[in-house]
Amino acid sequence: MSTLFYIVGAGDMDEKGLSIPKGAFVIAADAGLKYLRSSCIVPDLIVGDFDSLGETPSGSNIIIHAPEKDDTDMLLAVREALARKAKTIIIYGGLGGRIDHEYANFQTLAFIANSGARGYLVGRGYICTVIKNGGLAFGNGLTGTISVFCHGNRAEGVDLTGLKYPLKNHTLKNDYPLGVSNEFTGVSASVSVRDGLILVMWNGSEFEPEKYREL
Repeated sequence: MSTLFYIVGAGDMDEKGLSIPKGAFVIAADAGLKYLRSSCIVPDLIVGDFDSLGETPSGSNIIIHAPEKDDTDMLLAVREALARKAKTIIIYGGLGGRIDHEYANFQTLAFIANSGARGYLVGRGYICTVIKNGGLAFGNGLTGTISVFCHGNRAEGVDLTGLKYPLKNHTLKNDYPLGVSNEFTGVSASVSVRDGLILVMWNGSEFEPEKYREL
């Protein structure tokens, strides 16, 4: 089974649409099924309580949950991906809409990182990820903004290289947004943290794995 998983939720989708590589495992989270249907993409799995979808779909690839539950539909879909040994989880439709759901999805990125995988939220012109005790390298030619935030009490040993405002072995804290509105400079760059979690978000409308390398 593929270690690359795509999850589609009910949030905003960029006009460019969704491009899923061959062999990836696709999960619809509740009303994300509407978008997949409109794009003629058949998901491998459908998960949720389906209160947002407005109907309960039928089939052998559906996992139905009660509306009264602790996990969001997105987190339920993430758990299914992790149970199938996912190493990279790309989430579309997880940004926009209700701000509390959006924040919940940032926490879901941390859940993925703490589970030993890497998750990416794509939408509204941004790509977001949470990195735990590791890093991400970017290739040449990128432009636009990139922001890096502490996603716990402290993030120690933060290095930012190749960006307009570099950092070396810095400690970021969750009550001071020092890392907001940095910029790519067109050269190769990297973001890393020695100990802790960092939330990284940068301009992008599509996840292009050839442009990023996990460290």
